[in-house]
Amino acid sequence: MALIWFLSSNPADAFVKTPFSFDALLKESLHLIEFAILYWLIAIAFMAHHKWSERASILAGVFAILYGLTDEIHQSFVPYRTATVIDFVKDTIGVAVSYWIAKRKFFKKNKRSS
Repeated sequence: MALIWFLSSNPADAFVKTPFSFDALLKESLHLIEFAILYWLIAIAFMAHHKWSERASILAGVFAILYGLTDEIHQSFVPYRTATVIDFVKDTIGVAVSYWIAKRKFFKKNKRSS
C-alpha cells in the first residue's frame, strides 16, 4: 500500500520511462496488476493467521477496492497526475478477477447431486 501511495505521489514518468511505443498501455495495465497484488497480499495475511474464509475474501476485496478509490482521490491532489473513473474501474477489475480466482480455488462448492 505504501508503494502504491508513493508511486501515486509522483508524476507517471518519475521512475520508469520506457522507450517502448506501448509505454502508456504498460503503465495503464499496472492498475489491474497492483490492485490484484494488493488483494492477494491481504488474502495471504488472512491465511497466515488462519482466518481465511469467504467472508475474509470479500473483506480483502472491499478493502482493496476502497484503497483504489482512496488512491484516485489522492492523485487528484498531486501535480501532473489525474484521478479518473476509468482508473478506478481498472483497479476494481484487478481486484474482482483476483476475488473470482480465489473463490474458484478456495470456496468452490461441491455440486454433486444427492
